[in-house]
Amino acid sequence: MMLRQPSEEALLTGQEIALVRQALAGCAQVLARAQDAAGPAGALLAEATQAATAARRSPGGMLYYINLAIDYPGFAPAARRRR
Repeated sequence: MMLRQPSEEALLTGQEIALVRQALAGCAQVLARAQDAAGPAGALLAEATQAATAARRSPGGMLYYINLAIDYPGFAPAARRRR
């Protein structure tokens, strides 16, 4: 991916999209396993996810948005060439 200005759209190759999806899937797996562990680790996870997001998301809420992010590139409009 090329560096861009905030006002410019990011264009990713298929390989880059696959890499992003793989990283997001790994995050979701770690979050789900930590959430399932419960106990003190589960409480720390809940605190960490709420502190890390502006909207104070729960671990389950974070998983929801991570899963949306994994699927989004498959439904995003195709890039158009500028003439």
